[in-house]
Amino acid sequence: MRPASIPDTLRRLWAHDTFVYSLRVFIALASVMALCWWHDRMDLVIPAFLGVIACALAETDDNWRGRLLAQVVTLACFAVAAVAVKALFPHPWLFLAGMVLSTFCLTMLGAIGERYRAIGYATLILAIYTTIGVEQGRGQGGFWHEPALLMAGAAWYGLLSVMWAALFVHQPVQQRLARLYAVLGDYLVLKGSLFEPVRGIDLEARRLELAQLNGKVVAALNAAKESIFSRLGQSRPGRKTARYLRLYFIAQDVHERASSSHYPYDELADAFFHSDIMFRCQRLLGLQGQACRRLARAIRMRLPFDAGDEARQARADLDASLEHLRRQGRPEWARLLRSVNALSANLAELDRRLGSASNPDKLDEQQQDNSLLDRSPQSMGEAFDRVRLQLTPGAPVFRYAVRLTLAMAAGYGMLHLVHPQQGYWIVLTTLFVCAPSYGATRTRLVQRVLGTVLGLLVGWVLFKLFSSLLVQALFAVVAGVAFFATRSTRYMIGTAAITVLVLLCFNQIGNGYDLFVPRLVDTLIGAGIAGLAVLVVMPDWQGRRLTQVAANALAANSRYLREIMIQYETGKRDDLAYRLARRNAHNADAALSMAMSNMLAEPGHFRRDADAGLRFLTLSHTLLNYLSGLGAHRESLSDHASDAQIARMTMAVIEALDGIAAGLAGKGGLDAGAGEEGALARALEQLPEDDADDGHRLVLTQLGLMAGLLEPLRRVGGRLVRLETREVEEESADQPAPV
Repeated sequence: MRPASIPDTLRRLWAHDTFVYSLRVFIALASVMALCWWHDRMDLVIPAFLGVIACALAETDDNWRGRLLAQVVTLACFAVAAVAVKALFPHPWLFLAGMVLSTFCLTMLGAIGERYRAIGYATLILAIYTTIGVEQGRGQGGFWHEPALLMAGAAWYGLLSVMWAALFVHQPVQQRLARLYAVLGDYLVLKGSLFEPVRGIDLEARRLELAQLNGKVVAALNAAKESIFSRLGQSRPGRKTARYLRLYFIAQDVHERASSSHYPYDELADAFFHSDIMFRCQRLLGLQGQACRRLARAIRMRLPFDAGDEARQARADLDASLEHLRRQGRPEWARLLRSVNALSANLAELDRRLGSASNPDKLDEQQQDNSLLDRSPQSMGEAFDRVRLQLTPGAPVFRYAVRLTLAMAAGYGMLHLVHPQQGYWIVLTTLFVCAPSYGATRTRLVQRVLGTVLGLLVGWVLFKLFSSLLVQALFAVVAGVAFFATRSTRYMIGTAAITVLVLLCFNQIGNGYDLFVPRLVDTLIGAGIAGLAVLVVMPDWQGRRLTQVAANALAANSRYLREIMIQYETGKRDDLAYRLARRNAHNADAALSMAMSNMLAEPGHFRRDADAGLRFLTLSHTLLNYLSGLGAHRESLSDHASDAQIARMTMAVIEALDGIAAGLAGKGGLDAGAGEEGALARALEQLPEDDADDGHRLVLTQLGLMAGLLEPLRRVGGRLVRLETREVEEESADQPAPV
């Protein structure tokens, strides 16, 4: 294999968002270090570096105008925080009051949206950085010394970020679309494993894995949509933006078709065990998954995409195998063969959609509604309403804000009890470790401690090997870049890198060795406070809200089914209402999967209903698969005698889903209706289909598959409600009686 040339290697690196992000940070840190070294003012490095880091942590994807506005807001928040810290630092009680108020308010900003969450979080970080700078400066340089240096570093990175966004407008869109198609490829390959031509495989485990992977696909879809929308706004899209928009819509369609199901897999495996039809389906899905991965690489590297002929030949082989089974004329296969025929048609259309990605500019714009829903607040009033709605003890954002506020206050009190010098690392560690969920906090706690120990060891080795301050300054820049390159994916390495950066920077002014013990002790104390807070301060146990998340998933599926059936009446059109219902259903499914993942990381006492939750997740995702199968084939149906019956059966399924959702949400019982749903499933199975056309047969088949899930969903949902009620009663019984 010919080794890659240097230009090819650089091109591949340039195509990855982590490299580009790290390159911006490198330019900012290296220029600050070079300027300070040139003027022999290494005492300015620490606050300037901290300003750069805080501003980089506040960065979100946007066009240059949006990023400029965000930077103005960020710098304004930074300025207020830095000046307030400097003014209140000599007055501990006033400082504590200001920290409590600002922590709560800035955390609640996260209710508005991701941009404001990032700005609020970074502002808290900069406030603590200011305390560290003030503590190290010991009053030298006057009132404006630390705030001015922090703001200078933040402003420099902000300027660099805005310039970068103006020069490389579409690069983030390419990277997010590439990530989307890469995870879609993984989803298709995993979906193909359901067609394993082997009896007795654990389909439930594979469905569960598929539901969890679907959450990643949904997250990638949302990230790509937001990136495109930020460059689209209210204006007509340019040529490149229009091309990326079409690729996004293709990905949406591929996702719907990839997530669809037309069949009970175990019945297919039993009926066609001696045929190669299952293998043909698996192979075709695998080839289409590989095509998605090649498309991801083509988008990332800006290369032409060729879908190839291999999948086309595999599809022809599947059709030939299906025709062979039809010719055998076995009546017991009739229903299953119709499902396989629908699957074959779906895979053929999926293949065609992937092929159209080679030249998306030729897609007919008249057949596509290009509008996107802007989920960001449109006014100050709407932003305020979002925060107001979260100001309740049951809201996750409010609980996290209270928890983080009390944890920060406890850290501030602890630093005065233990040692005032270097003590603000306690508060900083608490801020970094205390996450919204128990599982994330526990993971960060372990990784933060291990990363700090690793960073101290690496720092000690660097001090011993390289006594030159210039060499140490170069390593400090490298460590800063390594922190931003790994902080999201390898948090322990990122923590080690930022620890090395701090040691090397402080050593520039002669006290690097003095930080080793305080850094370790403060990390242990701060991490311990964060771990204790997530256990005792308004803990947000996922099991306590699992029924509400499950209810949201079923309600979203019900609305999705309504929109699908409207399309069967009017004809297929990917309008905003349909796409919104589809996206909300998948978002709700991803939220349920995330809730289950978080619950499984919690202590055993709080996940006694894990088995029921996993079972419900599997059933809910299977329901979404059947809905997607119905949505993948939506076309206007010709008039038929069964139309009224289909409408009646559809409303029965919708009402059943709404009823189960209401029961899970505590607005009704889950005991009634089980018999009716069983009767509905049996009625759909027994409907005569011989005189119906393929479209009506497919609708009846999919409705029958959905109806078969209603009774299990109600039964498992009832178990979740009973378990939650029992936990609440036990908790109430543990409380002391009022005097």
